[in-house]
Amino acid sequence: MRHAHIDIFSDPACPWCLVGMARLDKVLGTLGDGAQVDITHHPFLLDFDTPKEGEDVVELLTRKYGHPPDEMWQHLEEQAKLCGLEVDMHKQKRRNPSQKALALIMAAKEKGTQHALARAVSHACYLDGLNIFDDAVLLPIAMEHGFDEAEALALLGDDAAIKEVEKNARWAPQAGIKGVPYFIFNNKFALSGAQPESVFEAALEKALSMVRVPD
Repeated sequence: MRHAHIDIFSDPACPWCLVGMARLDKVLGTLGDGAQVDITHHPFLLDFDTPKEGEDVVELLTRKYGHPPDEMWQHLEEQAKLCGLEVDMHKQKRRNPSQKALALIMAAKEKGTQHALARAVSHACYLDGLNIFDDAVLLPIAMEHGFDEAEALALLGDDAAIKEVEKNARWAPQAGIKGVPYFIFNNKFALSGAQPESVFEAALEKALSMVRVPD
């Protein structure tokens, strides 16, 4: 059996991470039984200092780019639709902190639900327009992905878990990762950004050709 491993650096507050993972997932869905791909998610923070109440996202992006984000959003929505995602960027009014969501994603690794939970959090943010810093939003997602209620609530209220997320998120820029999504294949080569499906196909084929494990 051919085998590959992908490390994904992402922030659920980043809409292009949603698109990039959707493109990767479409390609993964085409692999046959003779291929196994393991995925590990790592935290990245677009902003370490987003206030708990969030920020008006139109004001934030207008301040950053010097103009309203309507044209950018239209392009993103069109690209998302090609992946089967009905994204309306005007639905998400605020950029909310993602540390709690990232703490859940990190903890889900040992449950084997990390990739699915990361996808669910991104969907909650950009398909449903929900606040991914709100325990009432994150708790049901956690419980659908292997956490019991008490365990999830304890994690969401754990300041040490938030600090661990921020510690891990600081590593990425130091390692040269300046933007997300960012994908590392077999710890050998990387792709930056929400690449086209054809690029993911080629990368996966290259990664799968590197390692073969006994069936």
